[in-house]
Amino acid sequence: MSTETAAAAEVVALPPAGWEEARSRVYAVGLAAALPAVSRPLADADGHTLAEPLTPRTDLPAFPTSSVDGWAVRGDGPWQVVGRVLAGHTPPPLEADGSTVEIATGAMVPEGTTAILRIEESTRTADGRVAGTPRPAPEWREPGEEAYAGEELLPAGTPVDPAVLGLAASCGHDTLRVRRRPRAALLVFGDELLTSGPPGAGRVRDALGPSVPAWLRRYGCQVRPADVVGPVADTLPAHVAALRAALADADLVCTTGGTMHGPVDHLHPTLEALGADYVVNTVAVRPGFPMLLARLVDDDGRVRFVAGLPGNPQSAVVALVSLVAPLLAGLQGRPMPVLPQVTLAEPVAGRGDYTHLALVRLDRVAGTAHPVRHVGSAMLRGLSGADGFAVIRPGTSGAAGDRVPVVPLPLTPGERSW
Repeated sequence: MSTETAAAAEVVALPPAGWEEARSRVYAVGLAAALPAVSRPLADADGHTLAEPLTPRTDLPAFPTSSVDGWAVRGDGPWQVVGRVLAGHTPPPLEADGSTVEIATGAMVPEGTTAILRIEESTRTADGRVAGTPRPAPEWREPGEEAYAGEELLPAGTPVDPAVLGLAASCGHDTLRVRRRPRAALLVFGDELLTSGPPGAGRVRDALGPSVPAWLRRYGCQVRPADVVGPVADTLPAHVAALRAALADADLVCTTGGTMHGPVDHLHPTLEALGADYVVNTVAVRPGFPMLLARLVDDDGRVRFVAGLPGNPQSAVVALVSLVAPLLAGLQGRPMPVLPQVTLAEPVAGRGDYTHLALVRLDRVAGTAHPVRHVGSAMLRGLSGADGFAVIRPGTSGAAGDRVPVVPLPLTPGERSW
């Protein structure tokens, strides 16, 4: 037996990792290799991840701010009008009882103001004074009412979205310290794959080349068209050259197919040739069992990862949600994704000693999950109508009415879990 064959036999003999164990393991190695923090202007920070807590630079609001259009008054009325205060200006104080200034919503409340009278609840006397009864509650926002300077509003690890950008701007930030988005690449393995036209004559259409980059973007990655390569020739030298080239720029390289040890499965010897070590090599989950994650560490300490996705399309997506999603959460410094719970509307079979990830469609009003049809590991029809995977743990099956975790499919780039 050759050295390579002996090594392969040893790898096959190792038991697969449990699904939950595998998720935890890849998240931990991703977090340990979290990408460095960089400063980004607000306009360029969407989709990144906060590398430090978001805190206001001043109290919010920074000064007393009128909540309504009306009259800032001092003392009892009727009041003599002595001016006007618009937003964006610093007004002089109201120094005399019986005086008032017209004030706009959002304007700074003058020092000495005892109340604000709403414009629609005021009248003018014959001599031009303002009359009316102010409401008992103050009609302005006090400094620090929303937050105090230096208070933690959002923790590090929060995905940056439009709401976060708006909050950061209101806090006085022009830039944010964020973790850059991971750079990803995809290598498609398989001489039998077509990249255009209908399948036939023993050849099938590559469905993962177009779809995996889109999934990766939805998990926060940068993937350029040039980062998608394949089909790569079914030879070991071609695999080694393609993977070495992809790793030059990428933090994560996903591969499709070749995760077993068949006659044209060259991924394992390629990883060995490049000096990779396995984080996870096969996972006790159905579909998608022959998935893997490997790590490479350069002499300068730079860490890169290779995610081996099975060649069957649905199995590849199972590998993405099982290994790639938690890895990317760690690399971006985000919390480990917490799986929501749903109620099964129909029974879902178990898979013996394996975790079963069953495609389901969610009824968000009722909070129930309905299994979908056409869910073979080589099929994509069921996936196209699904919202996620119900998790049926090893040694169990799902009965109607059971509460089970669900792995949601991301719908938009950088989307938070629902």
